[in-house]
Amino acid sequence: MDKVVDIKSVSYTYPDGNQGLKSVDLTIYPGENVAMIGPNGAGKSTLLLHLNGVLRGNSTVEICGLPMEEKNLKEIRKRVGLVFQDPEDQLFSLSVFDDVAFGPINMGYSESEVKQRVTQALEWVGMSGYEHRSPHHLSVGEKKRVAIATVLSLNPEVLVIDEPTSNLDPRSKWSLIELLKQFPMTKIIATHDLDLVRALCQRTVVMDGGEIVADGNTEDILDDIPLLKAHGLAPR
Repeated sequence: MDKVVDIKSVSYTYPDGNQGLKSVDLTIYPGENVAMIGPNGAGKSTLLLHLNGVLRGNSTVEICGLPMEEKNLKEIRKRVGLVFQDPEDQLFSLSVFDDVAFGPINMGYSESEVKQRVTQALEWVGMSGYEHRSPHHLSVGEKKRVAIATVLSLNPEVLVIDEPTSNLDPRSKWSLIELLKQFPMTKIIATHDLDLVRALCQRTVVMDGGEIVADGNTEDILDDIPLLKAHGLAPR
């Protein structure tokens, strides 16, 4: 079976000398919904940033069979939609339309194709009719949906999301979880939200100290209270 993510021995040290990842191996297959959990500073976000070449450590990283090399970056970034934790990092235009159109325009699509992709992406996230609104005047939940639409406009094979439910009230949180359930593509979600993990992901990877310390069936991992406690994921 083809692998959508194949990482071997990825290590990464930040410029300040802090080691973000230590020899991480990870394989993810098409259609999997994988949660990445762990305490702050565990390396989750650092690993996500390796999935579309924002960070590049000394390692072998292949995405959809493409090695992470300069010549493949454009294609990899089309296939891997990365949604940041803070939607403000993703939304920088004066209108929702312009934010969602940014990716397709950069990829060289025609004007009519760009329009079609924006319309479709906003429909997918339940934000049709918001094209001319300013993203900065939306609620946090609405901003998160538009941020997801900015990557859906490129029809990615893999949706990578960092802390999708952070700063959301319970109603917005469950609404977003239901939305994510509808997307058919492979999903990799870094989160502290164990409700989301149970509701959405069949597989869970536990990270701590830049390493993968457990990887398995979600129910088994979440029922292992000593494991969760050892890595700051359950009340002591």
